[in-house]
Amino acid sequence: MARTRRTPGAEAIAKAILDEFGAKTADEAQEALRQVMGPTIEAMLRAELDAHLGYASNDKAPKATANRRNGYTPKRVRGVVGEIEISVPRDRDGTFEPVAVPKGSSEISDIEGRVLSMYARGMSQRDIAATVREAYGFSMSAETVSAITDRVWDELERWRSRPLEAVYAFMFVDCLFVPVRDGRGARDAAVYAVLAYDLEGRKDVLGLWMDESEGARRWMGVFDELRQRGVEDVLFVSMDGVVGLEEGLRAAFPEAVPQRCVVHMVRNSLEYVPQKEAAAFCRDIRAVYGAPSLEATRAAWGAFVPAWGRYPGAVRVWERNEAHLWRLFEYGSAVRRVMYATNALESVNASFRKVVRRGCFPDQDAVMKLLYLRVRELYSRWGEGCRQAGWSQVRNQLLCDERIRPRIEKYM
Repeated sequence: MARTRRTPGAEAIAKAILDEFGAKTADEAQEALRQVMGPTIEAMLRAELDAHLGYASNDKAPKATANRRNGYTPKRVRGVVGEIEISVPRDRDGTFEPVAVPKGSSEISDIEGRVLSMYARGMSQRDIAATVREAYGFSMSAETVSAITDRVWDELERWRSRPLEAVYAFMFVDCLFVPVRDGRGARDAAVYAVLAYDLEGRKDVLGLWMDESEGARRWMGVFDELRQRGVEDVLFVSMDGVVGLEEGLRAAFPEAVPQRCVVHMVRNSLEYVPQKEAAAFCRDIRAVYGAPSLEATRAAWGAFVPAWGRYPGAVRVWERNEAHLWRLFEYGSAVRRVMYATNALESVNASFRKVVRRGCFPDQDAVMKLLYLRVRELYSRWGEGCRQAGWSQVRNQLLCDERIRPRIEKYM
């Protein structure tokens, strides 16, 4: 591997530091950098004050302002090289607002951002405190970590009430369950999650809600809240089989096409099939919902029912949902690949499950705080304006559908 190229200036500074401090080990180099960091920050602050006052220190020329320098205030800041003592310059009028080290802040390394990132990845408050102590050389209590993470509450509330798009092409709804302590011990609370694709194929987590259990009444409240936040229409909604969920959807979005999640149906039907035959069952049912046309899927269905009739419970799961199976083939193949399952949301929920495995939460607020920070991590991973793969074909098929095109053109 080629040697990393450094700028001549950086190499000269590194040599000067080594010559001055005689560092022989990595720890000694870290200490040398800590001692250099203080004067560097102070020089930046003095330059900021020069710009604020409009004249340099010791400038004897007439001044355009009566404001003057007024000594220094000692301050301890924390950075990537540990804690540093600095002197912050002041002005007489008290109007100087430094940028390098803002008033009221003692962090110069975005340590709070790093704490939030570690918390979003599922680390406990005590583990975060220990990591900060080992990595940065200063103490941070678990209580301080908690105080830092609590600061996201205002941001969380703004996110939960932000205005939404007027129309979404696809919406995926599902629940996951998280253990939460209550007065009687611990019980699983339901987290209602909604993911959607807009008309440009951009995905967004529209919101998270919590309740003691999953039910159609609560889902109806979720859909109603989405309407209140500006959603006027949804083309397709992929969901599981909670009783009353479709009715709640239609009450809020009467034109939305509900689609029962095929993956959920596979899981439900496998409960009636011996494990040794599960692979064969999945292969045969995949030939039904994965067929290239309605005629092919009806033919595959005709072969599937007698072949697996010895497990009537498994077949009945699909018979109860035949309408959803045939409905898939009313739309193009690209649209089917998006709407047939809640897989898009399942990947989000899988990310959530990674961080909620650490044990029982003290209350629902703790769950919401953690999951919102995880959503922020997902946003950064998805990137600004990230579109679903193959979206051009999906959109073209939607616009070619005479039932769907007028609803899209209304918002174009």
